Formats: sequence, structure tokens, C-alpha cells
Amino acid sequence: MQSSHAAAKVSARFDDPNLIAYGGLAPLVRLAERCGLPRLVGEMMRLPASKNGTGSFPAAKAMALIAGMAAGADSIDDMDRLRHGAMRRLFTGVRAPSTLGSFLRSFTHGHVKQLHAVARRFLPRLAAHTPLLPGADTVAYLDLDDTIKPVHGYAKQGVGYGYNKVKGLNALIATLSTPLAAPVIAATRLRRGSVNSVRGAGSFAAEAIHTARASGATGMLTVRADAAYYAAEVVAACRALGARFSVTVRMNASVKQAIAAIDETAWTPIKYPKAVWDSEEERWISDAEIAEIEYTAFTSKPKKQQVTARLIVRRVKRLNPATVPEGQGELFTAWRYHAAFTDSTLPLIDAERDHRRHAIVEQVISELKNGPFAHAPSGSFQANAAWLALAALAFNLTRACGTLAGTFHARATCATIRDHLINVPARLARSARRLTLHLPERWPWHDAFEALFHAVHTSPQPF
Repeated sequence: MQSSHAAAKVSARFDDPNLIAYGGLAPLVRLAERCGLPRLVGEMMRLPASKNGTGSFPAAKAMALIAGMAAGADSIDDMDRLRHGAMRRLFTGVRAPSTLGSFLRSFTHGHVKQLHAVARRFLPRLAAHTPLLPGADTVAYLDLDDTIKPVHGYAKQGVGYGYNKVKGLNALIATLSTPLAAPVIAATRLRRGSVNSVRGAGSFAAEAIHTARASGATGMLTVRADAAYYAAEVVAACRALGARFSVTVRMNASVKQAIAAIDETAWTPIKYPKAVWDSEEERWISDAEIAEIEYTAFTSKPKKQQVTARLIVRRVKRLNPATVPEGQGELFTAWRYHAAFTDSTLPLIDAERDHRRHAIVEQVISELKNGPFAHAPSGSFQANAAWLALAALAFNLTRACGTLAGTFHARATCATIRDHLINVPARLARSARRLTLHLPERWPWHDAFEALFHAVHTSPQPF
């Protein structure tokens, strides 16, 4: 590829009032309206009135923030991308970044909880309106994890040094997926950076389970988590709400004792289709052995909080004996062990494989941190908590658009959906009281865009 004309014969002018850069926002916003998102925000959010109108029109402001995030905005100033060309003719209620920033800073903890309530009700509507969670009535998975969002400077509220010794804010995320569906976000919670990962995880798990059930996960629902969430309250929340659990356990004395009791003939060799990175030995592994034994957890708790279930153990041969932690003894000299505590009814190999798929939550966290949650954009903690909740709404809405576009985009990342279906340049034309979006000829993904566009413009009446 090369330039077709000499440099002196090429010029650029920002002078066309009929162009927009994000033609795909038209079906995305239409889908949100069909599923009743603006109405939910208007009904459930009650921000305080003020002289400058900060709390007025919360639905329009929330929709502007969500649309901006779906188009690629990762800060409040980035919301100015919505105010160009013919955007004001295609949409109403587009707000300035300063207005949206004031709106976010008016949030209190109670208003953030109201926004969480909107998200809990919106995901089931999305799932009912689109093929977002196929197979959820048979098998579904909830994955819990948290991440530190690094921040710089001293102006942000709630900042602290987290488990990875990085200064930032702690974001707790629950994702919902099925074997046939890419993950969506079932719940979010922003916490202070120095918080212990398991704090409040029991109530958070319960909230996510309720959302999953309302979203169609009426079959076997398994909550998966890493060792940070190996706690009696998390397991109790799962059992109380009819969900199964699969949680990585810490290598404490009782777990080591249980592993030592496994008969050597009980180990079954397995081979990973894809190699797994072993951080302790700093190498990729593709071969391991697994076994299981009955185990009673939380024996230091009252009897009613103790749980007896399966302890599934995976072991990998050590290549470097120098990596053996001091005091581990002969048992851990030749092997490195990983254990998961679960009440899954699946056969051993399937249960172990299912547990390893918990890493799917890392994909969602990565997408958020490379997308709308690339920054915690405000100095106000509650504004950042609201920003995270809105980012989750934008994530789910973008993923729903992908499912309407076709098989490929149903499992594509949000960045791919944004690049193919949302950030599509268009020219707006008006004739006989109708608007027409003129899109680029020979756009590689025009079939997927047309499938999405027609689906949301011919769908049933909104909720």
C-alpha cells in the first residue's frame, strides 16, 4: 500500500456535519432501550437534587457513559468523543464530559448500590432478549476473583497497597458463563486497595448467584474461585442457594495430611491439551497426575459450618528440587501439589478440568483493564465504584450485541466487537422523516453488522 497522490495534493478538513465515527452505537443503544435499561435507571436511581442539576436525568447520563465506554472511552474526558458530527441528530441526551463527571461525583454508597440493583435486573433482560447464555438452563459457572487497579498520586480516595504490593483500588468481579457462551459480568464491587480479598465475599457470592439464577442459570450452577476465597462464608453461601462450589485450597497442615493419605495407586495421569504455566518452577507443564480424597474443611469453625466434600489434588513432578519450600518434608520433594475443594458430582477428570477453567475470569478482568477500567477516573471513591458498575453494563451490552451479530462475534472479545461492529464510520442522511446510515462499502464485517442492526430494529416490544 502506498499514497495515491503527492503530499501537496492531499488535504484534510473537519467540516462534514453528517459523519459519525461510531455507527454501531445505533443498534447498541437501541438494544439497551429494548431491554429497558434507561427505564430501570430512571426508576431505581434517586440522586439528590442540586442547583446545577447534577442529579437530574440520571438515565440520559448513565446511557451516555455506557455508550462512551462501548465506543472505547476509558476516562471522563474521553466521553467527548460522543459530541462530534451528526451524533446529536442520531441520539438525544448526549452530555458534556464535565456534566458526566459532576454526575459521577454526586454518587454516594447508596447510589452505587442502586446502580448495582439496576445491573442485577438488566442482565436477566439481556439474557431473555438475546442468545447471551445458551445452555444456562443445564450447566453454568460463576467465577469470583479480584484485581488491583493501579493508580498513581495521592488524590484518590480508598487507595492502598494490595496483595500484590501495588498501590491501587481493589475490584471484585463475578463472571457468569456456560460451556457454549463467553463470560458476562454478574456482579462488581469496588473496595479499598488494602482490603483482604475474602472480605465480603460471602454476600457477594450470594448476590451473584441470585443474578445468575434470574438470568436463566436454572440447572447446575458451580461457583469457582481461587485460594483467596477458600472461606466458610463463601461455601456456606453456595450451599444455602443451591449452587455447587469448586475452590482452590491453601496448603495448610490438614490439607497436607490429607494428601499424604492418598494411596500411590490412586493417582491418574493426565495430559493437558494446552500447556499450563507453573509460576513456582517458572516453566510450562503439559503432564500431571490427579487423585481425590474425602476431606472436612473449616474444622476450626462450629460444627454446622464444617463441610465434608471432595479434595481433588493435582501433582506435577518437580524438575528443580531447590524450589521445595522449607519444611515441606519428603512428600513435597518430588512433586508440586495443587488442591481444590469441591462438591461437584462430575467424574474426577472432568471435575479437575472444570476447576482449571476458572481462569476464564482473568479474560474478563483483562478486557476491563484494557477497556473502560483502564483508569479509575475520579478522585472520589464512589464515583469510581459507579464507573466500574457502568463498565460492567457496557461490557454485557457489547457482548449481547456480539451474540446477535453471529457465531464468530458471540465469542469474540469486546475489543474485537468494538472494532468490527461499533467503531464503524457512517454518514447520516435524512429523507421523508427517515434517517439512513450510509456505511463504508465492502466493510469486511457488513453481514454481522446487518444481522445485529436488523435484530434490534425488528425485535419485540421493550420490557
